[in-house]
Amino acid sequence: MTTLTVTTDHTRFLRIALTLDAAVTGVNGLVYLAATAPVSDLLGPGAGPLRGIGAFLLLYGAAVGVLARRKAISAGAVKAVITLNFAWALGSVIAVVTGSAGFTTLGAVWAVLQAIVVGIFAELQIMGLRKAR
Repeated sequence: MTTLTVTTDHTRFLRIALTLDAAVTGVNGLVYLAATAPVSDLLGPGAGPLRGIGAFLLLYGAAVGVLARRKAISAGAVKAVITLNFAWALGSVIAVVTGSAGFTTLGAVWAVLQAIVVGIFAELQIMGLRKAR
């Protein structure tokens, strides 16, 4: 597994991209868990799925945050984050298009906007990985 050793500022952009991703993801997870009923009413998915999504997002955000702070950042781990981010973005759009998540209109808009943000995080992480090499 390739690692990027932090001896210069080459990983700064990557660390910022990962940290932003971790923070936004973690906050979403916390909101979904702390305010399940009202968020479910606004967005549409039931409380059970929303709690599961919230727990996943909280754990995923924490893992990305830990990765951002490691002395040596594994390129493989960053590639996994990028892949998962693109998968999340694509899955969100598919859920809206197919109607499988039971989104309200606001929920569908939220899911698409969230997919765009997650896709941007993945792109920033790709850029950061390239700059770090």
